[in-house]
Amino acid sequence: MKKLNIQPSILQLIYIIIFVILFCIIIFTPTLINGKIQITEKLILEEETIEGILLGVFFLLGIVILNLYKQEVHKQEAQIIEIKNHKKVVENRLNDSDHYIGILNVQIQEIKALFNSINEYPENKADLKKTLHSFSERILGIVNSNWVLIRIIDCSNQKSIGEHFEIRYGFSSVYPHVSNKMIIENGSAPSFSTVISNPKNLNILVACVMPVDKISDDQRVFIQAIINEITKMFIILNSSYYRKGIIEQ
Repeated sequence: MKKLNIQPSILQLIYIIIFVILFCIIIFTPTLINGKIQITEKLILEEETIEGILLGVFFLLGIVILNLYKQEVHKQEAQIIEIKNHKKVVENRLNDSDHYIGILNVQIQEIKALFNSINEYPENKADLKKTLHSFSERILGIVNSNWVLIRIIDCSNQKSIGEHFEIRYGFSSVYPHVSNKMIIENGSAPSFSTVISNPKNLNILVACVMPVDKISDDQRVFIQAIINEITKMFIILNSSYYRKGIIEQ
């Protein structure tokens, strides 16, 4: 932020002092000039002429000083306006930072609540269905979407091996047609916002599909954490209970 070199009050004081000095000189000029002045043999200035010249010079000098004062005042006013504008920009940035930090704190609390709420991993398909329902409600709380579809896909044959379709309360919707092939090949579904699980070395893929044009980076990060958690739960469930025939492939 720029600093003012001279305060307006100091400028006013300097101008007043100079103006008073000039005013005093102008008043006492008749007493300071006594007699005529001979410059050359033919050029002789009478006392009245000298006084007039000096008064004119002092008057012009006063005008010059006044203009300089006005220019400096305008310069200081411009600096003040610039400082105020800069201050406003900084305040807006601080407000934006506070707002963003507040959002981050809420998201951190949501993520903590997400993982702290998991006391036990699903032991059967019914438990997994309840977990998907809970996660779907959390996603609808993050994104303003009428519905959300969570689907678990077998990458080897592109078939669905588990899914949950959740509609926001008060809305109605038909079951969407979402291509597993498009999700596997492109990582997204046309006309929808899609978030898929991060691990690429697994034979399964978990996708979250929503009928919105765009989601923010913060929303994507949070949903990504949910999808990755579902992936981990499904792998644990599949590994522990596959031989018991609880999960069918």
